[in-house]
Amino acid sequence: MFVDSHCHINFPDLASKLPEIFDLMTANQVSHALCIGVELEKFPDIRALAEAHSNVYASVGVHPDHEDCTEPTVEELVALADHPKVVAIGETGLDYFRLTGDLEWQRERFRTHIRAARTCGKPLVIHTRSAADDTLRIMREEQAGEAGGVMHCFTESLAVAEAAIELGFYISFSGIVTFKNAAALREVAASIPLERMLIETDAPYLAPVPHRGHINQPGFVKHVAEEIGRVRGLSVEAVGEATSQNFFRLFAAARP
Repeated sequence: MFVDSHCHINFPDLASKLPEIFDLMTANQVSHALCIGVELEKFPDIRALAEAHSNVYASVGVHPDHEDCTEPTVEELVALADHPKVVAIGETGLDYFRLTGDLEWQRERFRTHIRAARTCGKPLVIHTRSAADDTLRIMREEQAGEAGGVMHCFTESLAVAEAAIELGFYISFSGIVTFKNAAALREVAASIPLERMLIETDAPYLAPVPHRGHINQPGFVKHVAEEIGRVRGLSVEAVGEATSQNFFRLFAAARP
């Protein structure tokens, strides 16, 4: 019924208890998960996870928060994405919240990922925080719409969501949508087209209510669907079905 479109089950908090994680996914009708790359050095671990589990997919990319790491090239990203279980380029984007100063390197890295996605024909997984204007500007300049993709863990305004959708992107909601102080985000979740929506955990981070404060995991993604259903007046089953169909439509290399 549900797909977790963005998680990090290779991170230490989760990698040490994968059997429990998969059991909870099954119990909560979470059929598939996309494990997201954040640095090239750890990509082999993610690829191995995807190869070992039929319901896990992988992405390849370098997170905008990772300043001191191997800088990817277009050619490297395209080569690493040439694998049947690697369905996306990213996590990429801009983050002006955690890092300050001259962040031109971040913008150039973002451009590299967009060019790689256009080259290999796989969609982008985009992170943006306190940087929406520059994120959208670079997406337009680099013709990111040719690759398509998703604005992950979305926390921006409805106007930003609509601009991304106009560029051909999906909007993914995390456990943040269940938080008490997220009324504005719930309005976005109630307003955008359901056919442009995904759900995610971003596990091990951002556990949704009623698990807030605990380590997050893909089995909790149903709570995101429940909250979206509540604000839209839909059943959790309807949200699960729609967002799962959207996932497999966007990540065409994945197979349900």
